[in-house]
Amino acid sequence: MSNQWHLDSWRDFPAAQQPEYPDLKEVEQVLAELRQQPPLVFAGECRKLKKKLADVAVGKAFLLQGGDCAEQFSQNHAKIIREKLRIILQMAVVLTYGSLKPVVKVGRIAGQYAKPRSKPMERVNGVEMASYKGDSINSVEADFDARVPDPQRMLRAYHQSASTLNLLRAFTHGGYADLNMVNAWNLQFVKNSPLGQHYEDLATEIHRTLKFIEACGIDSRRFPQLNQVDLYTSHEGLVLGFEAALTRCDSLTQNWYNVGAHMVWIGDRTRQLDGAHVEYFRGINNPIGMKVGPSCSADELMKLIDALNPNNEAGRLVLITRFGASKIERMLPKLIRKVKENGRKVVWTCDPMHGNTFNADTGHKTRRFSDILQELTLFFKLHRAEGTVPGGVHFELTGDNVTECLGGVEDLKEEHLANAYETACDPRLNAAQSLEMAFKIAEMLREDA
Repeated sequence: MSNQWHLDSWRDFPAAQQPEYPDLKEVEQVLAELRQQPPLVFAGECRKLKKKLADVAVGKAFLLQGGDCAEQFSQNHAKIIREKLRIILQMAVVLTYGSLKPVVKVGRIAGQYAKPRSKPMERVNGVEMASYKGDSINSVEADFDARVPDPQRMLRAYHQSASTLNLLRAFTHGGYADLNMVNAWNLQFVKNSPLGQHYEDLATEIHRTLKFIEACGIDSRRFPQLNQVDLYTSHEGLVLGFEAALTRCDSLTQNWYNVGAHMVWIGDRTRQLDGAHVEYFRGINNPIGMKVGPSCSADELMKLIDALNPNNEAGRLVLITRFGASKIERMLPKLIRKVKENGRKVVWTCDPMHGNTFNADTGHKTRRFSDILQELTLFFKLHRAEGTVPGGVHFELTGDNVTECLGGVEDLKEEHLANAYETACDPRLNAAQSLEMAFKIAEMLREDA
């Protein structure tokens, strides 16, 4: 793209997946109010994350990104937020020990309120209505009027993101992330899991290591490295008016940053090279992600990389591949080779969720634990074969005991899906499945440690 970037230059390009608001004057009033709101994150925090991602790119750290498919306003409670944080912390401890590397923790949280959809309309109970596109756009309620995009929801999304982030900062720096406490949760999982014996050795090793540290006189309560963590926030930057309203010029560097999240990503449906999303994203200095699915060719990927990271800056761009277990072997290697041959610095991560979705006979959208694990296993295998770094993983997950994905330690079957199917959009791994997945990945990482 040869045009000069400015905060509204994206408006000169076609913008996919944008809400069709009935009252554009009200939209502008809401955006004007958002422009006056305080930042949710600071530019220095974004730069810190970018440095950590630069380590991920060369194999010195590992990226764990996870959280809800779509956050809901009605779920913005302390207990739910705490449980989501808890499962991310538990997974991170297991992955840290398995890889012997720092784990960069990024949540799909405090802003994941907008979702692209394959169809703008859907039929519910015989009534044609707008598809649900996330709480910042419309309501999940199956009602014609509730599905009409409402710009006031953007303001609520901002305020609820602020309250979520405030609580996360308190938890991560107030003792809740103490390493001994997190490991105790993992030991409890192993004790109660049907596959506990399989993971007991690793869990016991971690426990003995912590006991050794304690015996050496190192009290986790007195060392921030052992009782505090950095959790960064991320979401899909879908609604460009909202994202631009939360984009500010940093007074120290004079660079532009999205201050609504530490990291934002472009979805597989909105990464058009001549589109508004790529135009907006190329101008912000946050670390950014881009979903890469089966429709992305090697040549197209190179053009997108050059548009989004023209200075080849390490830690700037995270490629989140999402092919599906049946396609990854055919599609990923040619992309890896193209990027490697051209010397581009990127973080490769795997989203094993979106390419493995199907509709069960019960009518529920679901995913199989075994398919998710297979895509991850192949992701690591293919990168090893190409001599490149499998930098991280990207999950849709929850800390609750939902029944949305099949299999795992609880051996969930299709007839169990209705028991606790609570997602507003796509199926998530529950707490037990998420932690089991972390133990599986840790075993893969130990091969490279």
